[in-house]
Amino acid sequence: MSSWSEERRLNLAAEAEQRRLNDEARDERRLKAQAVADQRRREERNKDRDEKRTEVAQKRREKAQRRQARASKREKTLTPGNVYRRGTLLLVALSAAASLPAQILHFMAISWMLFPIGPAVEGAAWVMAAGVAYADERKLPAWVRWALRLLSMSAAGFAANINYQYGTGLVEHGLTASEAQAAGIGLAAVTLGGPLFFEVRQWVLTLSASTATPKQQAEDKARRKHRRDREKAFKDVAKRQCELLLAAPFGTLSEEDAFDQAWLDIKGAPRGITADVIADRLDAEQDVAAVLAVTEHAEEKLAVELLLADIFGPDRGDGGPSGTPGGKPSGGPRGGAPKGRTALGGKGKRPVSSTAASEAEKPLAEADLETVRKLAGALGGTGRLSARNVREAVGCRNQYALRLRDAVRAENTTEESM
Repeated sequence: MSSWSEERRLNLAAEAEQRRLNDEARDERRLKAQAVADQRRREERNKDRDEKRTEVAQKRREKAQRRQARASKREKTLTPGNVYRRGTLLLVALSAAASLPAQILHFMAISWMLFPIGPAVEGAAWVMAAGVAYADERKLPAWVRWALRLLSMSAAGFAANINYQYGTGLVEHGLTASEAQAAGIGLAAVTLGGPLFFEVRQWVLTLSASTATPKQQAEDKARRKHRRDREKAFKDVAKRQCELLLAAPFGTLSEEDAFDQAWLDIKGAPRGITADVIADRLDAEQDVAAVLAVTEHAEEKLAVELLLADIFGPDRGDGGPSGTPGGKPSGGPRGGAPKGRTALGGKGKRPVSSTAASEAEKPLAEADLETVRKLAGALGGTGRLSARNVREAVGCRNQYALRLRDAVRAENTTEESM
């Protein structure tokens, strides 16, 4: 019995522990779900807040852009040119509104059938004024514009006379004589002023359109001066250019292309080049080549002198009355004893071999080869060896010098290939 009770007690304890664990797991799941929900709500709130900020910022930008657009439009609208153009049109409209009713009433007082005369006369003045503007736009001859101006002013003058008579006749309607006179003058003035204001407006617009900026004026002036100077300096070329422009169809050949062709026809060379220029250039190139040759020869001679000074010592050359070197040069098979070599710097001071054939058959001395190798090193390479500098360095005939030069060059080529 006691064992059953103990087992029962253990089972209850196990069940209680399991319930406790289940409750803890449930609470943990609930807490996690609550945390996830809270995190989601926070993210949604942050997202809504960011969207509202973005929306507010966008509205501010749009408002600033609209304000800037209005300011830009207002600035463009209130420019002197726009104010003058629109103000003139406003004055013209007011003039027409003031003068047209008087003409209509004047002719209506005579007969209602005469009603169209007033608008026709007033309209004729305005149509002719618009014709002047159209003639300016189409660049028509001046006489056309002046004829249209004359017709416009004639119609406006006739309408002004009608309005003046109508104004002075208002005495019959209870006005004093001075008031009627003022009314007549005012009606005549606005009748003439409307087309006149419109014509002045057209003049100003035409002149302002044709007026260039200071920069353009300076450029046009410089271009005209350049053209005059060119025609003065190259009269024959300018004459030929004019012939080419006249011979070509209109607009197919530009002035610069015509000048290039004219220069080629007259001078026989591209623009800016003449026979004298080519001759001077060739002479200058020859002079430069001569100077470079002299400079190169001087460098080679200096290298030879330094090499000989290194070989024979500073007392070589014209050291004595007989012209023999004061030092003791190294010997070698150069057609006799070393004492036979005289000063080696100039022509006529070299030893004379017996014959050219013996010079060509003589074997190359190692001392001479060594001298040529040193000379090549002093000159900066075997490519700068020549028969002259080898001949001056060794003191031999030209055939022997050529053999020495070729031998040293062959040695250098062999070393580079290896």
